[in-house]
Amino acid sequence: MQRLVIFDLDNTLVDRQGPLADWVSAFSKQHALNDDARLHLLQFVRERACPETFEAIRDQYGLATSAATLWSDYLAHMARSATCPTYVLKGLSTLRRDGWKIVIATNGGTEIQTAKATASGIVDHVDAVYTSEAAGARKPEVLIFEKAAAGCGADLSLGGWVVGDGADTDIRGGRAAGLRTIWISGSRPWPGRDIAPDHITADVRQAIELLLTTES
Repeated sequence: MQRLVIFDLDNTLVDRQGPLADWVSAFSKQHALNDDARLHLLQFVRERACPETFEAIRDQYGLATSAATLWSDYLAHMARSATCPTYVLKGLSTLRRDGWKIVIATNGGTEIQTAKATASGIVDHVDAVYTSEAAGARKPEVLIFEKAAAGCGADLSLGGWVVGDGADTDIRGGRAAGLRTIWISGSRPWPGRDIAPDHITADVRQAIELLLTTES
């Protein structure tokens, strides 16, 4: 098996939930949204955030601010808030020195996901960042894993690993692509679906340590 690992981005290498909740809180205060509207907004952007999302938000709440400005402000906040612990960045660098090819496969728009990977420093420690927008497919579709592997010069048919926090997007998708999988549990119990990851770790640091001790 080739030394290829495909990492998820949000809630695997960077925290998305905290910055997202902070943005919703600030946005709701700025536009005087009530509790119900705030919860709806959180669910809306949690599911998918892209320029079209902010067209819908502008219409939903009757805002005078342009959708382009709303999107730009959101993008700036999420990029500014994206952080990756130094020990994880060092772990990624160690994997590359050991001959691993590392690529990020993430659902989301190229603009925002690349901004987060850049602001957090991750882009300097991986071979490629591949988004669902660029792939024309979203995890768990196999196509995004195929294109991510090709994007760092790897051949998916030779095997590899997927590391992520999504039971369906990362683990089910990775298994369908013929890859071994590590689920980042965040101390959650495995959902108990009809599949199971090859390994479960509490966080990405443990996942990297596991990969560093494996032969392939």
